Amino acid sequence: MDLGVCVASKIDDIDYAVRAEELGYSHLWFADSQMIWSDPYACLALAATRTSHIQLGTGVAVAATRPAPVTAASIGTINRLAPGRTFLGIGTGNTAMRIMGHKPMRIAEFDRYLTSLAPLLRGEEAAVEWRGETSLVRHIMANDGFVDFEHEIPLYVSGFGPKSLALAGKHGAGAVMSIPPSAQFMENAWTSMERGAVEAGKTIDRDDFLTCSLTTIVVLDDDEAPDSDRVKAQCGAFAMASLHYSYDQFRNFGRDPRGPVAAVWDEYRAVVEQTEPERRHQRIHAGHNCWVIAEEEQFLTPELMQATCLIGTRDQLIDRLQELDEAGLDQIMLLPPYDPRFDVLERVGTEILPHV
Repeated sequence: MDLGVCVASKIDDIDYAVRAEELGYSHLWFADSQMIWSDPYACLALAATRTSHIQLGTGVAVAATRPAPVTAASIGTINRLAPGRTFLGIGTGNTAMRIMGHKPMRIAEFDRYLTSLAPLLRGEEAAVEWRGETSLVRHIMANDGFVDFEHEIPLYVSGFGPKSLALAGKHGAGAVMSIPPSAQFMENAWTSMERGAVEAGKTIDRDDFLTCSLTTIVVLDDDEAPDSDRVKAQCGAFAMASLHYSYDQFRNFGRDPRGPVAAVWDEYRAVVEQTEPERRHQRIHAGHNCWVIAEEEQFLTPELMQATCLIGTRDQLIDRLQELDEAGLDQIMLLPPYDPRFDVLERVGTEILPHV
């Protein structure tokens, strides 16, 4: 089991990336949410110049905000700085699009996007649809030092449901998921990914196909309660993001939440809906994955944290990660809240990482 780090991209916070490499984390995934954080490619460029062996890429890039040739050129530029250790994670834009008041890219459109993107990442020509027209596109100066497509750029496709995971199997070298999965979840995910591969005339070698899940990890002190103030500080922002996502699902599709979100749903809706409808898409993601804003602290229940984060003693966490590894999960992508990010990085890196 590898442990990677999802970085809330911040242009003057590259020391965090450097420390992750020193501690032995395998990947740095720079998040792409343009109206929340800094530009991920600018941050990746700085990280590439200050690291030497850690894998670098987007976690995940947003297909809906950039045409495929722009995405290919951007990550190809990073590969020029970090050849052989650059990857591209990409998704439909669950946060980045909704924070602008729009829905993520639809599955059929995402499929067409990935069909164009994959050859472009190899420096090949692709048919690209743009503003209702399709044309043949390639990087016409790919061999002149501006980008690097000679060293492979693995494509990791983000997916939450069966259809998007099938696209990961169809187009990708790996899949990016969210929320700590169970053995049953992983088996269902593999079924979807392998179905997508078969539809494309491919087969997946499970040993070479990366599976990664986004969450955060809190190592409990001796006799510490799993809902202590320290635990809330170190995983609360990630847990609260599940409420943000649930409200988007309700607002866009009319889907009522289940599980621990349902227990606080009416009260949470009442708070969010104090904001006028034309700006509510901005309010939903306040503090997103960085901190819990004061008026939302009441919704941070032990059940919500346990359902979305990995919380336990050192031995419990090591056992849980080994179980997930046996179920077919290759990597946990760790996303700590902003303020305690170094503390989380250090403790997980020293107490958990050496044992997995």
